Amino acid sequence: MPRQYQGSIITKSPITPAGPYQCGAASGVWTIDQMVGWQKAGLWPVAGNLNEATVGIFALGANGSFVATTTRDKYTFSGCVNSSATAASVASYGGSAAGNATIGIFALGCSSGLSTTRNKYTYSSCSNGTATAASAASYTGAASGNSTIGIFALGAVTSGPPSSTRNKYTYSGDTSVVATSATTGSSSQSASGSSTVGIFALGCVNVCQGSTTRNKYTYSGDTNGSATAASYVTYAGSAAGNSTTGIFNLGNRPYPYNQTTFRDKYTYSGCTVTSGTNATARGSYGSATGNSTTGIFAIGYNACISGPSTTRNKYTYSGCSNASATAASIASNEGSAVSNGIPGVNR
Repeated sequence: MPRQYQGSIITKSPITPAGPYQCGAASGVWTIDQMVGWQKAGLWPVAGNLNEATVGIFALGANGSFVATTTRDKYTFSGCVNSSATAASVASYGGSAAGNATIGIFALGCSSGLSTTRNKYTYSSCSNGTATAASAASYTGAASGNSTIGIFALGAVTSGPPSSTRNKYTYSGDTSVVATSATTGSSSQSASGSSTVGIFALGCVNVCQGSTTRNKYTYSGDTNGSATAASYVTYAGSAAGNSTTGIFNLGNRPYPYNQTTFRDKYTYSGCTVTSGTNATARGSYGSATGNSTTGIFAIGYNACISGPSTTRNKYTYSGCSNASATAASIASNEGSAVSNGIPGVNR
């Protein structure tokens, strides 16, 4: 075959491989020399090389005066750069978020009252639009998912005790239906997961005294079961992870302990819980997201300053090390966060 045409396709516009990630393409028929050349250029698709998340979007929630905001930050993992992101459609706090490589779905939580409103954030254009509403008005829930669906635990509802209701949001088609319930009603939750399961820390079970209870939601089959319990009775935590582990910032312990620096490391294979490296500051009602190597944790309400904080931590999964991350644009708590896809989880 003629070697002067890339991919052996006769065209005025030479073909360029769309690598280096597994989802790329190299159309046509290539010689070994051509393949090696494109490999050196970093443009040949490589099996197992999954595209990495580049940014996390943080909806900041309530500000330092405990007033709901529309403010969102964009955290760029490379360089740990914080910048403005497109604002939410209404001011709110106590939300939750899940998404895939192209969009993030934000349940806004409480605005002028508890809300069913959700926003869709498109990463490529940094645009914000309307998403399909929740089945009931709620806040202080949690969310986890994979590349096709997000499971949203609704949390506290307008009247009565906290809800066990969950919604299943399908990104393709923007549909939302009721999903398999939690084992009990709860609020002030947190969640992280892999491509197959979501681990939900239930937080405040019925009366807000915290709990160690966790649920495992299996996406295939929409089944819910028990997961390994937390190391302490807590609520109002946050969580982030990669394809193998989830790091749970435990948040509040019931009186007299209040906010903690404690974290649990949940290993999905085997469902084991061990101690994670502590946060740099005590906090609760934070938020977290990350990529395959690091999780960025917004500390939230910091007991040491008796108010919302700009403090963020960077947790490196390999080695379980923790350090300061670039601060938020304003002091805040009761926010939510999601990134543009973690390899092996939602990308």
